[in-house]
Amino acid sequence: MVFLRGVSAISRLRSRVVKQSSLSNSVRWLQTQGASELDLKSQLQEIIPEQQDRLKKLKSQHGTVPVGNITVDMVLGGMRGMTGLLWETSLLDAEEGIRFRGMSIPECQKVLPAAQSGEEPLPEGLLWLLLTGKVPSKEQVNALSKELAHRATVPDYVYKAINALPLSAHPMTQFASGVMALQVESEFQKAYEEGVVHKSKYWEPTFEDALNLIARVPVVASYVYRRMFKDGSIIPLDDSLDYGANFSHMLGFDSPQMKELMRLYITIHSDHEGGNVSAHAGHLVGSALSDPYLSFAAALNGLAGPLHGLANQEVLLWIKSVVAECGENISKEHLKDYVWKTLNSGKVVPGYGHGVLRKTDPRYVCQREFALKHLPDDPLFQLVSKLYEVVPPILTELGKVKNPWPNVDAHSGVLLNYYGLTEAKYYTVLFGVSRSLGICSQLIWDRALGLPLERPKSVNMDWLDKFMSLSR
Repeated sequence: MVFLRGVSAISRLRSRVVKQSSLSNSVRWLQTQGASELDLKSQLQEIIPEQQDRLKKLKSQHGTVPVGNITVDMVLGGMRGMTGLLWETSLLDAEEGIRFRGMSIPECQKVLPAAQSGEEPLPEGLLWLLLTGKVPSKEQVNALSKELAHRATVPDYVYKAINALPLSAHPMTQFASGVMALQVESEFQKAYEEGVVHKSKYWEPTFEDALNLIARVPVVASYVYRRMFKDGSIIPLDDSLDYGANFSHMLGFDSPQMKELMRLYITIHSDHEGGNVSAHAGHLVGSALSDPYLSFAAALNGLAGPLHGLANQEVLLWIKSVVAECGENISKEHLKDYVWKTLNSGKVVPGYGHGVLRKTDPRYVCQREFALKHLPDDPLFQLVSKLYEVVPPILTELGKVKNPWPNVDAHSGVLLNYYGLTEAKYYTVLFGVSRSLGICSQLIWDRALGLPLERPKSVNMDWLDKFMSLSR
């Protein structure tokens, strides 16, 4: 009985601490006003009214102008090629690849601030660009880096929620569960329930949630990794490090090159316009005024699918199967045979093809350039290079693939494996951490622009048959 009373007292004390922390956090977004040009929120406060007016003019002046035709193929084929979604932070072109606020990946690598000891862009700089459309100064990036480190405290109950799952649970299951547990501290949910904010200002508590979430997901993700693969020995955050370097550090990788790779990885995986499964899922759920935690958890569950983010683990496993069966020094002729063997068995070559792109993914290209600079003699990288020469002609000959070229997943696993992160099952979690930047940035703009509940019309095959008969 004494033991039970002690546990009860500890629980009550913990509950009061959590409530006090929640109260403090719930008013933070109301108090953050008039900061300097180093403050990201202040920058948004200046930009948002202009963009709100721009949206109103588009609706009033051009609201009835058609932007495309919808075919039966689009209805039956996953809405491929259908234009029907506003996504401000990035735009994907079939020929040239992704542009973040109008900037290509090579342009971002050239102009976004890098770490003092590195060359790759800092993810904080890309986050600033996604939210504001402006290239930040090094001082602005440093300030944002410090702010994210300050926000990165994860409550104890989040770890308990993850620990309730068996170690055999997929890393993405554990990661998404941790994100759902973080939702307890949602600023947007509190503000909405208390009715203390006008809908035109919904973006402000959304901003707080978004930055808190972006700051905390590397901590949660690294906890999952250390729990599953490193006997639960946890490495705390180092607030002297930048976002990408800190994530690498908490995972247990402190080499300068791995930190550089993590900065590049997060940057290029951060956003890929709004039509992919994870981005669209996050936007769809957010359109119901679900807070960023709920929306991003939905995005992660989409990302975990084999046809989306899970593909990056499949690539490395397939490449290792090539090595296991044929050896590291496989000739191109033997590699062609293995590729045909894979295709003839009814499987795909993972890492090749894309739903939108019709050329080599620029995200693949920049990873290849990284490998050529840092690990040109690595056997797996050399195998990836051979695949780049072998696979596209075969897929073209097959005639069933619109895009025979490699995508981002075709290269990332080999780089991570080289630096010691060999657990392929975990790779989609890295993708998820990265994608928090893009999805959360757009969620802020969704609320700033007052975008409505998403509700497209669906039909059945009877309706289509009737429509076709009337169209003849």
